[in-house]
Amino acid sequence: MAKNNKRLLSLDILRGITIAGMLLVNNPGSWSNLYAPLEHAEWIGLTPTDLVFPFFMFVMGVSMYFSLRKFNFKPSGSAMLKICRRTIVLFLIGWMVQWFGMWLRGLYDPESHFFARMFGDLRILGVFQRLALVYFFGSIIALLFKSKFIPWIIGLILIVYAIILGTGNGYEFSLENILSRVDMAVLGEDHMYHEQAFGKTLALDPEGLLSTLPCIAHVLIGFMMGKCINTVHDNRERIVEIAVWGALMLLVGWLAQYGIPCGKKAWTSSYVLITCGMASCILAMLIYCIDIKGHNRWCRFFQSFGVNPLFCYLVGTVLAIAFGAVRFGTNASGDPVTMHSLIHDGCKAITWSPEAASCLYAITFVLITWCFGYILYKKKIYIKI
Repeated sequence: MAKNNKRLLSLDILRGITIAGMLLVNNPGSWSNLYAPLEHAEWIGLTPTDLVFPFFMFVMGVSMYFSLRKFNFKPSGSAMLKICRRTIVLFLIGWMVQWFGMWLRGLYDPESHFFARMFGDLRILGVFQRLALVYFFGSIIALLFKSKFIPWIIGLILIVYAIILGTGNGYEFSLENILSRVDMAVLGEDHMYHEQAFGKTLALDPEGLLSTLPCIAHVLIGFMMGKCINTVHDNRERIVEIAVWGALMLLVGWLAQYGIPCGKKAWTSSYVLITCGMASCILAMLIYCIDIKGHNRWCRFFQSFGVNPLFCYLVGTVLAIAFGAVRFGTNASGDPVTMHSLIHDGCKAITWSPEAASCLYAITFVLITWCFGYILYKKKIYIKI
């Protein structure tokens, strides 16, 4: 059997697929015209779109294992410095993206009062901030506890979180939801995302404080898969172990969701198990196709995203803001002409339905962002965030 101790290309590809997926579902031509698979579940439920962020968090956990291995999994000063520095950088990036959007839109609205709003309306948490928190706490746990205890910590987190949601109206879309109550008390309504569902808009942040707790378990599951990859050197044995654990998580999560509803916006315990199980099975499949069989031509597109994942996602986020905010004048109806509207109108002209036009715009946006990643990839420039 072939031995393989070198870097797994399949990990980069899975990471790249998730980044491309995140950009695709976050940037439709029109939020009113979406194909069903490209929509998040309204509240409880699971769609293909609900898989991309947890898949990335899973791979982040895998990468975290190899990053912390350099410090021999000991809480040294250099390890803590790296963890704290990366946590702060991710938080600042999340806030700076918001400030960039406020500032850019304010250029066309003199009464926006950017400097007055930059803290008063700042959403404290978000995607980058969630990644910062789970990276910080996941890394601390990985350094303080031996790996044999981490599965028990994962189980404890998921059980405790399920109890908190079950006793705190956590599966209801209402202001009585414990998730909303905690964020309202700690962050304040003006600093939260307002979720829409069932014709209502409520201060219920999908990246809130309390729902970050199961995300720590999520990244620790990825960490344990990283340990499996590191300790099992034969790719065929890796596939078996990863796939078995993935199938087991899928089964347990599927059974658990009859009592613990599966939903991304509350990041429920069953959601953690189901999505980590699916990510593990897909990773096993990619290892077989790419690292064992060598079928890697089809995946080169995703490799450009996978080697600079967070940077590519940041570029896409900034481009999305600029495409929607920078104006080139107005059209005959008096609506502002933006890069978003120009590309979307072009997509409408060559497609057969509003949903197809919206999807084509999203694909075009992913390709534009990919160009930045491809340039870095060809120049062998790797930007770590």
